[in-house]
Amino acid sequence: MTWTAQASGTTASLRGLSVVDARVAWASGTGGTWLRTTDGGAIWQTDTVPGATALDFRDVQAFDASTAYLLSAGEGTQSRIYRTMDGGRHWTLQFTNPGPQGFFDGMAFRDRAHGIAYSDPVDGRFLLVATADGGATWTPVPPAGIPPALAGEAAFAASGTGIALSGDTVWFATGGGARARVFRSTDRGSTWTVVPVSFAAGSAAAGIFSLAFRDARDGVAVGGDYQHPAADSGNVALTRDGGMTWTPIRGARPRGYRSGAAWVPGASPALVVAVGTSGSDYSVDGGESWMPIDTVGFNSVASAGPGATWAVGERGRVAKLAVGRAARAP
Repeated sequence: MTWTAQASGTTASLRGLSVVDARVAWASGTGGTWLRTTDGGAIWQTDTVPGATALDFRDVQAFDASTAYLLSAGEGTQSRIYRTMDGGRHWTLQFTNPGPQGFFDGMAFRDRAHGIAYSDPVDGRFLLVATADGGATWTPVPPAGIPPALAGEAAFAASGTGIALSGDTVWFATGGGARARVFRSTDRGSTWTVVPVSFAAGSAAAGIFSLAFRDARDGVAVGGDYQHPAADSGNVALTRDGGMTWTPIRGARPRGYRSGAAWVPGASPALVVAVGTSGSDYSVDGGESWMPIDTVGFNSVASAGPGATWAVGERGRVAKLAVGRAARAP
């Protein structure tokens, strides 16, 4: 299993990544930058959103070669959501964070109409907004149904993958406080429960950075402490019951802080990949044990299949994963 570097045409720091299929993928990053390939990465088109060069697009959600959403992370009005429906020729500003306290960390879409985005706490509770019309309107999720945040608790915008959806269930992960936690809603965000996870915690740099669900029950959480990128204590946990409980693994861990994880659809045996600034790892036993790929640093990973797995990182780094024969679908 090896990464093959691809020429991105940019030196932006890239954290947003969305893979549609083996040919189409989108990425995003600093300086209002977005990237798109429609030929499997042989050529990446690179551009910026007009009027947005001061923004850091930490998340992107694409549906095809034409339609994609970008989310910028930042304090107050620096947190925004844009949409294109013509392959990036034109972008529409759909949402601007209205308050000075919010800091949006990521978004997830159930389908082309329904999506949800989340922010660090405002007035003691995490702020979420949802759309049911493809982003034409974003409505705040009633805060009364969201459990209060802990002192210092926040989310991380390292890869845009700290929030996940499966059917009517939504999860988002946190850190920064005394405990890392996962919030869970089974009614599309109307009501929430929260569970603590045995994970790196106790500092603003530690917690869960990414959630990846294979289905509605099996999921993996990765993270750690980004100020100690080689430390592997408390950097992975698993759920087998849809996020009601999370358990540490007993096998070999990813080798350090990991900011992104993704299952590879269609791989056999089931394959999940994790990336971070100190390297990347993979698991073929449901996340119970991990093996290193290499030590090249990435921020985010996304996959649509064994021939459609990419990772992105600093200074415009883009690479595609060559999956071994054992992990390809029969």
